[in-house]
Amino acid sequence: MRDWDLTIALDRNDGTPLFLAVARAIAAAIRKRRLRPGARLPGSRTLARTLAVHRNTVLAAYEELAAEGFVSTTPARGTFVTTSLADRHPLGLLPSRERADSGPPTKARYELGTQHTEPDRWVWEYPAGTLALTAFPDLRLLPSGALARAYRRALRHGGPALLGYADPRGYPGLRTALAVMLSTTRGLSATEDQIVVTRGSQMALALLAHALGPPDGVIAVEAYGYRAAWEAFRLAGVELVPLPVDDEGVQVEALERLVSRRRVRAVYVTPHHQYPTTVTLSAARRRTLLELASAARLAIIEDDYDHEFQYEGHPVLPLASADRYGTVIYLGSLSKVLAPGLRIGFVVAPTPVVERLAAHRWAVEVCGDHLLEHALASLFESSELQRHGRRMRRLYRTRRDALVAALHHELGDALAFRVPRGGLGLWCRVARGIKVEGWAVRARERGVLVQTGRRFAFDGRPRPYVRLGFTALTPDELAQAAYRLARAL
Repeated sequence: MRDWDLTIALDRNDGTPLFLAVARAIAAAIRKRRLRPGARLPGSRTLARTLAVHRNTVLAAYEELAAEGFVSTTPARGTFVTTSLADRHPLGLLPSRERADSGPPTKARYELGTQHTEPDRWVWEYPAGTLALTAFPDLRLLPSGALARAYRRALRHGGPALLGYADPRGYPGLRTALAVMLSTTRGLSATEDQIVVTRGSQMALALLAHALGPPDGVIAVEAYGYRAAWEAFRLAGVELVPLPVDDEGVQVEALERLVSRRRVRAVYVTPHHQYPTTVTLSAARRRTLLELASAARLAIIEDDYDHEFQYEGHPVLPLASADRYGTVIYLGSLSKVLAPGLRIGFVVAPTPVVERLAAHRWAVEVCGDHLLEHALASLFESSELQRHGRRMRRLYRTRRDALVAALHHELGDALAFRVPRGGLGLWCRVARGIKVEGWAVRARERGVLVQTGRRFAFDGRPRPYVRLGFTALTPDELAQAAYRLARAL
């Protein structure tokens, strides 16, 4: 309670002595766990001033609470809520209507909407020391010093203006820097007015789900894909229809058949490195998809979540770079280069779409974190972000190769996979006879976290695959993870 005034409600008109009213109010706060075991109560002078009562009234209330076992007083330290308070209602201190109130309500008396989802606790809930074969960036490599300096510069130069209400499209300097980056490295001739900066690509997906209009059509998605995107669409009341994925990416002919039967508002794809299989959408299918989207007047939501990480071969430009019709809505993120907790994503789209997204964003959270966005813009300007991205690309290629070697050495024919030319993980088929879900459970018991195929399957059923990310662990850690996987098998 230190540095905070304790607020309690006193009924001064029921004829109860004032000291007893104070004691009852504090006892009720303890029962409701507003005051936790071991919490320090305010000093008698402080509480008397807060409640506008005499100090002796508070002292008498504390004595009553101590007699009933609610608090204990230590000389020179203060008065504290008893840590061993028995689960009983001491006599006399709580009126009968309060004795049944043992805490805050645990159930709602009203109905909730039918659309709901559960947070994916797998993302953050695992024991310390676990070797997580995820596609998350290695946070140990974050250029925290450069980021801290950029924050300080932003506060010095931008000052209070960066902490007020601002453009929901994002900080103009960052949008300009993103436009230059996209033009130079990805072939997108977008201006800053065609870019919205969002809190990660997940917010972009949620905004798009609402901005694409009423849910009277369907959104087509890849049958192996990104479940968090599906949930964002579902929460907006949109019906989803899965499309098969093969070695050339999503099957566009399946989308053609769907369009002939149903009203399709959009298709969500990951053409650069299909998530989770890592295959690249073939050139022929890219052309067909763009032409089909134009003819059927549907939006292509292109999630280019890991464009920076192409290790071999010629760079593959996004679908949006070849879009002549205004059909592609392009999503990107800085989370894979920096850290997911920084929550910086962006959308590139025709101006009417940008305006609609900005309006929806204003209704959801008014505006984004312009202080952070200013700091990141300065990292672009100083080329620190570009240099860090190149470092990560070299490191992650080394880690990919280390995991490939470790899997061959430890697991042999138990896993079959193609080494991807880019991306953040391996998509591995498990040998016949291996029960992949049980293997994953045993691996977790040995301190290794893997994602099985059912996490990416649209129907949620088991599949004989695992996705093994390599970006968050060093080569030595990857070797240890492969060893533990083999022991678990």
